[in-house]
Amino acid sequence: MSFRFEWNAYADQPHNVAPRSERMRHHWKRAGSYLALAAANLKRAVPILSRYREYRKAMFMKPVSIRNGIACSVSLREDGRNDEVVRLLKETGVRETLVRVASWEKEKIGDFERFIRILRQEGFQVSVSLLQQRDDVLSPGKWEAFLSEVFERLGPFADCFEIGHAWNRTKWGVWDFTEYLRLAVPAFSQASRRGVRLAGPAVIDFEFHLYPVTLPGLPFHKVTSLLYVDRVGAPENKQCGWNTVQKVALLKAVVDCCATGSRDLWITEVNWPLKGTEPWSPVSGKPNVTEEEQADYLARYYVLCLAGGLVEKVFWWQLVAPGYGLVDSREEPWRKRPGFEALRTLARELEGSEFIGKVRGSAAEIFLFRRDGREFVIGWAPSAPAEHVFDRRIAGVRGRDGREKPFEQGRIRLDGSPRYVYFD
Repeated sequence: MSFRFEWNAYADQPHNVAPRSERMRHHWKRAGSYLALAAANLKRAVPILSRYREYRKAMFMKPVSIRNGIACSVSLREDGRNDEVVRLLKETGVRETLVRVASWEKEKIGDFERFIRILRQEGFQVSVSLLQQRDDVLSPGKWEAFLSEVFERLGPFADCFEIGHAWNRTKWGVWDFTEYLRLAVPAFSQASRRGVRLAGPAVIDFEFHLYPVTLPGLPFHKVTSLLYVDRVGAPENKQCGWNTVQKVALLKAVVDCCATGSRDLWITEVNWPLKGTEPWSPVSGKPNVTEEEQADYLARYYVLCLAGGLVEKVFWWQLVAPGYGLVDSREEPWRKRPGFEALRTLARELEGSEFIGKVRGSAAEIFLFRRDGREFVIGWAPSAPAEHVFDRRIAGVRGRDGREKPFEQGRIRLDGSPRYVYFD
C-alpha cells in the first residue's frame, strides 16, 4: 500500500495523506502482526513490571553525574543561514546535537557533510537521525543505497546514527513493526562493515509495547525514544495514570528486559508546540502552550529525566523553528524565546554537576546538586505556589533564565517557573 508522500515544510513532518478508511483496512489485514506484538509483551510483562518497581524505588535516591546530558537538535537551513544556527547553538552551552537526514534528500548529502563538519570543528558531538518514507519500505534497494552513502560520507563525523524515525505513525511510511525491522536489519550489516554505531528504535510517544518486538533482534548501541508528553501539558501531569518520571522508569525497565545486554537510554526528541504559531505548529489545539510555559516545562523535563539516573541524554527538537523551536526565525533578526535562556541556564548550571538528592515531603519539587564543591538546588511547584524553608544559609537565587531574583533568607516562594537556589 503506497500513498503520495507530502512534506509539511512548516511543521517539519509529513502530511498524513492516507485516508482513515485505508489505514483501518491495512490494520485489519495485518492482524497477525498485532497478535505477535501481544504475545511478546505478555511474555515479558512480569519481569518488566518487577524491574519498573525497582527503578521507581531507586530513582532520585543515589548520586547521578550529569555529563553531556543536555542536548539540542539543529537542521540544515534551506536559506543557507547555517553559520547563524551554529553560533546560536554555541550560545546555549550544549555540546551534543542531532541532525536529521531524510532519505528523499539524498542529493543533499554533500550539504549535510559540510554542515556536520562545521559542527564537529566547533567541538560538538553529532548524532544523525535517518528519516524514512513509504517508498523505502517498498523499494528496499533504494533504502540500502541511501544507508551506504550516508555511512560512507557522514560516518567519519557522526557519533551515532539513529535508524528510522517515529515509524509508529503511518505518515512516516511504516505500517507495522515488521516493516520497521526490514529497514533496520540491513543497517546493521552495513554498519558493521563501516564501523559506525547505531541507535534506535526511535518510537514516538508512550507506546513502549513496540520495544519487545524490536529490541531483541537489533543490538543498538543506544536505545532511543521520542518521548513527548505535550498532550497532557506539564511533565508532572499524567497520561493513563503515568507521569514523565513513571514513563521513564517503565521505558528503562522495558529496555533492560528486552535488549541484548545493557543499553543506555536516549530521548532523541521532545518539545512543546507554541500557541499562535499556526501553520508552523505541528499540532492544533490543547498541546500548544505559551512561550513561558514551554520554557518552564523544558527545564522541568530535563531535570526529572536526568536526575533519575535512567536517561543518559535528552535532545530538544529543535533550536530554530517558528512553531516550537527555541528561536523564532519568522522575525528579523531571529528572536530568542524564553526557552532559549532556560536551556542555556540549565546547561551552564547542570553540566558537570552531580545530582545528590531530592527533598522529600515538600509541596514543591526540590532537587539538590553539587558542582565544584558548591551545592545548589533547582526547585519549582508544579501545581500551586508553595513556600519552602531551607535550613541552610542562602547565598543567592536565580530564575529560570539565569537572572538574579530577590529572596528572603531561608524562605523561598516557588511556582511553576524553576528557581536556582545557591548556598554558602
